[in-house]
Amino acid sequence: FKMYRINSGGSQHNSLTSLIGRVHNLDCLEIINSIPDGSVNMVFADPPFNLNKKYNTYKDNLDFSEYMKWTGKWLTACSRILREDGSLFLYNIPKLLAHTTPVLNELLEFRHWIAWNSNGKPLGKTLQPAHYGILFYTKSLNSKFYDVRTDHPRCKQCGSYLKDYGGKEHLRHPVGVQISDVWNDIHRARHNKRRIPGHPCQLPVHLIERLMLMSTDPGDLVFDPFCGGGSAAIAAKQMGRHYIGTDIDPEYVSIANRRYSEAVEVNDENGHNVSFHLGKLASIRDVDCVQDRFR
Repeated sequence: FKMYRINSGGSQHNSLTSLIGRVHNLDCLEIINSIPDGSVNMVFADPPFNLNKKYNTYKDNLDFSEYMKWTGKWLTACSRILREDGSLFLYNIPKLLAHTTPVLNELLEFRHWIAWNSNGKPLGKTLQPAHYGILFYTKSLNSKFYDVRTDHPRCKQCGSYLKDYGGKEHLRHPVGVQISDVWNDIHRARHNKRRIPGHPCQLPVHLIERLMLMSTDPGDLVFDPFCGGGSAAIAAKQMGRHYIGTDIDPEYVSIANRRYSEAVEVNDENGHNVSFHLGKLASIRDVDCVQDRFR
């Protein structure tokens, strides 16, 4: 890991340093109050959706006004700890994100609504839900941002490229296609051996790695206010980013800390952080690409 530089005084420096590198069993607002202003490069938040899911220690059925009031509190706190070039990503269902954008618009700069395609069950008298949203906000318009590429989509049966360049193969980038704000290439962690037992909502690690590659550099600090099973913790470790996480459930905290301690940094032969999934390229920064590296 690259050394993390903290722009604060002695006591604040020591306080922040003691938080880095593990998941804490604390309420997110409690730990945020211990983090100095402008200390964090990235916040990734995957809060409870208030859909009455079964968590061990959290009631996921708050009154809507109470839920939004709570959301406003922790978002305001997270915006305070962001650096001037920092980014915040909020993952949720579209309905709740629509109610949350007015809050974030008062705090940060809107950049993108990322649609992660993931078909769900029809809820009755609505369109079939086909995506989760990831709101991308930054502290300023001068935030860090890197173009990211992923492997070219191919036919599952024959392995051929799905996109035809009309015989102009020189137009095909040798590493992969540049990502847009619609992600079809990352699939949900469903009920299989890759899921953590007992946790109702788990995100693929390589989804969060992509966000980190987009908005941070190696050695930057990521804050995760709702760590759950620890996907963001693993992503930070594998991408060479420093990490502070928290969750109110002691069982999830124990699982996340174990997974974090077992994770290792992932680099290519030139020392760049690269995200892989099942042996295939998931994400690489455009600036880190070298022609024919993955051909």
